[in-house]
Amino acid sequence: MRATTQRPERGFTILELMIATAIFLVICGAMFALLQLSQQKYSGETQLSGAFQETRLAIDQIVRDFNDSGYPSQSIFSTLPADTTKYAASPVAWSNPSYPASPCFIGTAGGGTCISNTPGDFDLILETDLGSGVSWIRYQLVRTTLYRSVVPKTAGTDPAAATSDPAVMVPFLTNVMNSPSAAQLAQITATYPSMYPGGVAQPIFQYTCDTPAGLQPCPIAGTYGVPNRVRDVDITLIVMTRQPDVQTQLLKLVELDGRGHRVNPSN
Repeated sequence: MRATTQRPERGFTILELMIATAIFLVICGAMFALLQLSQQKYSGETQLSGAFQETRLAIDQIVRDFNDSGYPSQSIFSTLPADTTKYAASPVAWSNPSYPASPCFIGTAGGGTCISNTPGDFDLILETDLGSGVSWIRYQLVRTTLYRSVVPKTAGTDPAAATSDPAVMVPFLTNVMNSPSAAQLAQITATYPSMYPGGVAQPIFQYTCDTPAGLQPCPIAGTYGVPNRVRDVDITLIVMTRQPDVQTQLLKLVELDGRGHRVNPSN
């Protein structure tokens, strides 16, 4: 009878286990690094997409308000009502103690004798009927927040004063960087050198006026450089994400443009 011999069982050595563990840890580390990179990229893209959507919706609302401005106009009445709140004296209102008797237009290159600056590069007041009577709608940039105010038109009242009450000013769009501080402008232009031509603040509102020679950029000297001649407004919004890019730590901005065209032919 032949005796059988059993071979001794051989397991992994300590060295082999250490090598396998090291390889496993390297693979796990690479996987987690890729996962973190993906999360950072997703976070940055989500913020940028959110800023884009908010800016697009803001421009759409401003365009709708401007398109409907100036209604109901004075020309639709055979006899003009004594109550000035029954009609829009002008599609674009202005701040003037004698409103609406002495219209004027103050802009980037404009002049005039008005004591205030609306309509202006960062301040726009519209006058229209929203379905419950004529109202004033104001868009005003305060630091980096664009506010929207809506108040009923009141006879003998300055529209700028009526729409400046903090109780009616509602934050409409935040992180608006059209008119940043000097420090912010330097930081932004380092990343987006072509976004601020000349290294200066960029107007939110730019106007085009009706003249006998056709549409011309406002303000215009003379009788055609007044708010009730404003036909179009070009809107530019530069908006920054709430946080810098997680991966690059750089500022992320979006710039969108729109144009409002007043439908009401006359006022």
